[in-house]
Amino acid sequence: MSDERTTNPNKTVVTVVGPAGAGGKKKASREACLVVIYGEDLGRRIPLADEPVVIGRSSRCEVQIDQESVSRNHCRISYNGRGYGVRDLGSTNGTYVNDELVDTMDLRDGDQLKVGRTILKFIVGGNIEGQYHEEIYRLMTMDGLTQVHNKRYFDEMLERELSRARRYERTFCLILFDIDHFKQINDTYGHLAGDAVLRQLGTVVRTHVRRDDIIARTGGEEFGIITPEVGLHGAVELAKKLNRLVDEQAFEFEGTRIAVTISLGVCEWDEAMQSTQAIVQASDEKLYEAKRTGRNKVCA
Repeated sequence: MSDERTTNPNKTVVTVVGPAGAGGKKKASREACLVVIYGEDLGRRIPLADEPVVIGRSSRCEVQIDQESVSRNHCRISYNGRGYGVRDLGSTNGTYVNDELVDTMDLRDGDQLKVGRTILKFIVGGNIEGQYHEEIYRLMTMDGLTQVHNKRYFDEMLERELSRARRYERTFCLILFDIDHFKQINDTYGHLAGDAVLRQLGTVVRTHVRRDDIIARTGGEEFGIITPEVGLHGAVELAKKLNRLVDEQAFEFEGTRIAVTISLGVCEWDEAMQSTQAIVQASDEKLYEAKRTGRNKVCA
């Protein structure tokens, strides 16, 4: 199977071409649904069948998303005889699939559809019920926008790491960081651009930490990294690397380059820290120092 992509400056049209099945037609599974993985009604399941499903701000839409960034009739999901596809309905802010602005596109299992600030995951297959429950379980530990862990999981892992460090006398560090002047990014470019920056930042960071490190989004533009069995020197080196990578990264939204920097605070656990709150507070103080003394830097 291959893709034929036709791109103009603003839209992408994707057509799936594959070998014909019996009778010259390729039969696709019609058991499918959308699951809200980011936004209001998190975990909501939207079954897909024969009738088209229109997503938009209007109360007449089959799926209503009441956000200013969503058009009254934003996009339509429909079955085309081979599978399900999405068509943008001339929306103001566009329809995205896997962060790509599209006009029409055939959907594949696992595709992420972004409408305004809401992200929906397309699920299709023979075991749709099992896949849905797997996704709900994943949502308990992951942030749907950035694709890193959420605060709930982070808090649990920090408690576990503290217990392990105290039991086996093994050190670890906590890195806290956030985006400098993030409110200014939202005010200048809009919240959709801010979401894009957060999503791109999640990709940059999670691809440059060790497998054993635990990264999570702990607040709006705030993140944390737990580095098991890594001392202060190693954690500071990681923080400096991330600081440099973000500074050099070309963050973009709809063709506009957005300058992004982060400030980071690093702290190593010691025996005097008897609670997770103690090490969080120590790391947060270092983060505040980095922001107070100029931002776009690491303090430890």
